Amino acid sequence: MTKTSWFLQKLKANGLTLLLIGLIVYFWFRPPASVDHLHLPAPEVNISTPAGEKPLSAWRGQVLLVNFWATWCPYCRHEMPAMQAFYQAHKHEGFEILALSLDANQAEVDAFMREKDYSFPAPLALAGTSQQFGGVDKVPTSFVIDRRGVIRHKISGQVHRARLEELVLPLLAERPDSSAPVAQPTARPERPARPPAIAGAGPAPR
Repeated sequence: MTKTSWFLQKLKANGLTLLLIGLIVYFWFRPPASVDHLHLPAPEVNISTPAGEKPLSAWRGQVLLVNFWATWCPYCRHEMPAMQAFYQAHKHEGFEILALSLDANQAEVDAFMREKDYSFPAPLALAGTSQQFGGVDKVPTSFVIDRRGVIRHKISGQVHRARLEELVLPLLAERPDSSAPVAQPTARPERPARPPAIAGAGPAPR
């Protein structure tokens, strides 16, 4: 074996080792999602659909996962297979996902969704939508809304199948009139919008 062949084999082996280490770090040390349990009315924002804009209240009677994400966010991309599987399993029970993209181009988002064979809606988030939800500083961030239009949970970070089962299945089993009284939201001070960071990657740049 020549020195060149030996060097190339070592380089290949080292590259595979580094790749394996990188995958281990990604899957074992990715930031865990945090969950805030809320009981606040969902904001009356508009959602872009192929038929035009619709108010969020048009989905009243369904349990919603409103997910803020972007195609350039690795954690967003990683959570979507679990979202799709859960959606397929429970959409007939009145579960819906609105994946509101923070990308700039709807055509690019549509191409991504087709490539991955995801079937839940993924429109661009209209201007001001994330602020109406109290501000989205990191992506992915998701809000679980019950059949009455009440935000019950906020998930900061990527969601997994077990988390969706924990948070969504009890709401699917609820009667629309079985929830506790809705708290009135406190006024939020105005703050300038800034681009969200990737969850776990530190604060967004000002």
